[in-house]
Amino acid sequence: MKTFALAALAAVAFAAPAFAADPVVGTWKTQVDDGHYAYVDIAPCGAQICGTIAKAFDANGPVKSENIGKPIVWDMMPQGGGGYGKGKIWQPSTGKVFSSKMALNGDTLKVAGCVGPICKKQTWTRVK
Repeated sequence: MKTFALAALAAVAFAAPAFAADPVVGTWKTQVDDGHYAYVDIAPCGAQICGTIAKAFDANGPVKSENIGKPIVWDMMPQGGGGYGKGKIWQPSTGKVFSSKMALNGDTLKVAGCVGPICKKQTWTRVK
């Protein structure tokens, strides 16, 4: 029994790096779109990365929005080197969903929603 407990403890200890937080995890401020911007909470969702609208703002500050709590980014797969791809992104101002990719560089996240080779891009900044 003692050997089993030690083996289980070792398995958990060696698996810990697999559960380490992805560097993109956190809260991000979007660029203004149609006079509004949002804070997006990005977190793991299984093996992928997803983002949910946490707060909404206009030029005067926080606003109540039916979009709070809705997914905005999902199925994003880490590609290595700060890149993420094969995901989807929802544009609240149009209600459209696009194929998406992201590139992380420190506290800057370049997000793109694409239709074929044409992409609309935003740069999100980490909220501290």
